[in-house]
Amino acid sequence: MSGQTTGGVRWLLRVEGLCVLAAALLFYPALGFGWGNFALFFLLPDLSLLAYLAGPKVGALMYNAAHSYIGAIACLVAGAVFALPVLSCAGVIWCAHIGFDRALGYGLKYAIAFRMTHLGLIGKQAEVLENVPLKHEV
Repeated sequence: MSGQTTGGVRWLLRVEGLCVLAAALLFYPALGFGWGNFALFFLLPDLSLLAYLAGPKVGALMYNAAHSYIGAIACLVAGAVFALPVLSCAGVIWCAHIGFDRALGYGLKYAIAFRMTHLGLIGKQAEVLENVPLKHEV
C-alpha cells in the first residue's frame, strides 16, 4: 500500500480539518484577544518550512511537529490548567492553522518528497496522479 489517503477518506479528513477551523474561529472570541493577534500569528507554523533548507528529513520532521495537533492541544490544555489565556490563544490559533491546511489538502509530510503528504500529493501534477489507481500489496 502506498500510504496515500484517497477517495472518501481523504475528503472526510479534509472536512474534519474544516470543522476544526470553524470550531477555532467560533471559540477564539471567547478568549478576549483581538483578531489582529489571530491574523498576526495564523501563519506562524509555516515558518517550519524553513527547516527544508537543512534537507527533506529535517524539513519533514519540523513541518510535521508544527502541523500536528499534539502541540496545539498541549497549549490549550496548559492554558486551561494553569489559567494562562495566552497559551489558550496560541493553541486555538494553532488549531485553526492546522485545520485550514488540512481543509485545503495539505497534510503531514513524508521525508521522501516535499509534495508527498498523508492526504495525498500536492502541486500541479497531483490532480492527474490522483486519478491513477493505486496498486495494493496482497
